[in-house]
Amino acid sequence: MEGPYIGQVKARILANAPGATILDLFSDAPAHNPKASAYLLAAYAGAFPAGTIFVAVVDPGVGGARAGIAMEAGGQWFVGPDNGLFEIAARRAGSTDLWELDYEPGSVSASFHGRDVFAPSAARLEIGSAPPGAVAVAGLDRQPDWPDDLAEIVYIDRFGNAITGMRGSFVKPSFALRVNHVYLDYAGVFSDVPKGTAFWYVNSNGLVEIAVNQGRAADMLDIEVGAGVWFGAQESGY
Repeated sequence: MEGPYIGQVKARILANAPGATILDLFSDAPAHNPKASAYLLAAYAGAFPAGTIFVAVVDPGVGGARAGIAMEAGGQWFVGPDNGLFEIAARRAGSTDLWELDYEPGSVSASFHGRDVFAPSAARLEIGSAPPGAVAVAGLDRQPDWPDDLAEIVYIDRFGNAITGMRGSFVKPSFALRVNHVYLDYAGVFSDVPKGTAFWYVNSNGLVEIAVNQGRAADMLDIEVGAGVWFGAQESGY
């Protein structure tokens, strides 16, 4: 998220919970893509302690019929739209408690629920209050067709590295990864391959990632968010 939006969300949190500590996790999550962000959020939330409150806003349906929710899962809180964004975090936590956030539609901006609904709801949790709403009986807007591990590119960082939604624990290092008809071998770290060589590895947050030693994988391989990846026994060789 660029421009003044993040600052406004932070200002609203601090107005209601002045002692809150706020960290930015992703300010450039894939636009209009709750599915991709669901896998990123589930992977990266694990580095934060119990009690952390995540305000997550990837919300192409803002102002529409989708609900706003607060979800407690694995000792952490997730506040944002009920559009699948929290599907993978909920699934991996096993059990969740849910609240549907309550607000008067005319009292908030129709297009900026991150600031006007989710930020103050998170601030309430920060100061020890219950979320403003009722316990959700029906539960999340679940996405049962989404796999536990997504064999797609879900994020491209500023170095041109392409992160997938697949955990490395489910992939054998002996496998070659195929993306855009190119086969890539596994390497443990960047320096294991020659400069300019593309490879796949397991990044520091446990996700399969495509990279180039001292280069940009997204540019070299013409990769975009949503591109599919496949694994197989074929070895590409360097």
